[in-house]
Amino acid sequence: MSQMNRRRALQLLAALGTTGFAAACGSDTDDQPATNRSPIKIGLIVPKGGGVKSIGDDITNGFQLFLDLHGQQLGGHPVELLTADEGETAKSGKAAVDQLLKQNVLALTGVVSSSVMVGIRDTVEEARVPLIGSNASPSSLQSVVYIWRTSYVLDEAGRALGRYLRDQLPANGRVAIIVPENVGSPDVVRGFRQEFGASDPRIADPVTNTNPTSSPGKTTYVADIEKALAKKPTAVFCFFAGAAAVEFIKQLRDRFSGPVYAPGFLTEGTVLESLGQDALGIQTALNYSADLNSTSNRVFASAYRKKHQITPTTYAMASYDAAQVLDQAIQLTGGSPTPQQVNLALGRIGQIDSPRGIWQFNQPRTPQQKWYLREVQRDGQATSNVLINELATLG
Repeated sequence: MSQMNRRRALQLLAALGTTGFAAACGSDTDDQPATNRSPIKIGLIVPKGGGVKSIGDDITNGFQLFLDLHGQQLGGHPVELLTADEGETAKSGKAAVDQLLKQNVLALTGVVSSSVMVGIRDTVEEARVPLIGSNASPSSLQSVVYIWRTSYVLDEAGRALGRYLRDQLPANGRVAIIVPENVGSPDVVRGFRQEFGASDPRIADPVTNTNPTSSPGKTTYVADIEKALAKKPTAVFCFFAGAAAVEFIKQLRDRFSGPVYAPGFLTEGTVLESLGQDALGIQTALNYSADLNSTSNRVFASAYRKKHQITPTTYAMASYDAAQVLDQAIQLTGGSPTPQQVNLALGRIGQIDSPRGIWQFNQPRTPQQKWYLREVQRDGQATSNVLINELATLG
């Protein structure tokens, strides 16, 4: 480690109070002083409007927090962070990528929508510029070379809960599955059925596919909920996020008071605040919990709460990790990185000391990581996702 990086790490340690060198800076394989390294541009792709704007805000905040804690640098290079609006369609996502590529970005990151991710795949691969996605990760992204993800593959959330519910649900219980008709839902449902047991009579009823809109109204889901509840289920498994999650749960709670299970996006961030008491008792599976007791999470969560006065979400954490892996990969390339060199270096960084716990990229370029069971419980006058236990290691 160079003298410059050692001094910067010590300053960060003093400012945060507790962390390790591995969390403070990437490995330094180049003797060129960081002060002589040229500025680089990173392109951030997030929605700037619509029902998932809050997820985009979390992704922006997570990436920026890493820069704040590392002198606005990645791999010793000063960073200019350029942002483009992904919108809600493959067409708008491609326009965002094209806009950033014209500005000669070294790498791309972000992307909330699975539809956008699928739509920009070929553009990214042909440009040979690495994209470190920090949310959307449909299983259809196979055999990619330049697309990495620091989040998850969507079927994993279903798998983690399917394994858990298979053992928890009574023999005479029944689960109603209600999901929006979009790119990600088939992944989640397939993973859930795979681990629960596709032929198990407790999940034999057909899946209810409902409106995929990200900005639903007060009655958007009523007819589909009533259709699913006509089967007299003892529990509901669902998959929603953002504004859609708020409206779905409110409309469900008017008609059903039983157990609700879902991937953790159902109760993340502003959704939990908006749901209030309607969220109580909901159990979710997610790759992150803000109350994980580790040095890396304490540093991250404390700094995030101090800056934003809110609890960090999995979206913010995955974006923070996207910055972290870019920091390490760029460091490995030396003083004048190219997108292709950074992409090769991403495969060499090994284990990541993340707020979620230790993880590493697997062959499909997604994390091998732990999944956690959480339950919404009272926290004074507010509600909180409380960590219950570990569910599985997947990826």
